[in-house]
Amino acid sequence: MRIQDFQRRIEAIYLERDSARGLAGTHMWFCEEVGELTRALRRGHKHELEGEFADVLAWLSTLASMAGVDLEAAARKKYEAGCPRCAKTPCACH
Repeated sequence: MRIQDFQRRIEAIYLERDSARGLAGTHMWFCEEVGELTRALRRGHKHELEGEFADVLAWLSTLASMAGVDLEAAARKKYEAGCPRCAKTPCACH
């Protein structure tokens, strides 16, 4: 699934409810999911990581949609040429 397809899927599932909650409230849920991912990483719970990464991506996607940002286009614009600072892949910044 492409990033754009995923973002549209998350919009179809959650955007109406998330928009009603507002950007600030939705951002707090995103931060909570990042915390859950952090705990899974720290504890080494690999069996939980897939779900936690997916949850963080879903909340990030809905925040981007609420802000009018196409994640795939934004990622392409910023990283397609490599590192945004040095334009190298891998990064050669010191």
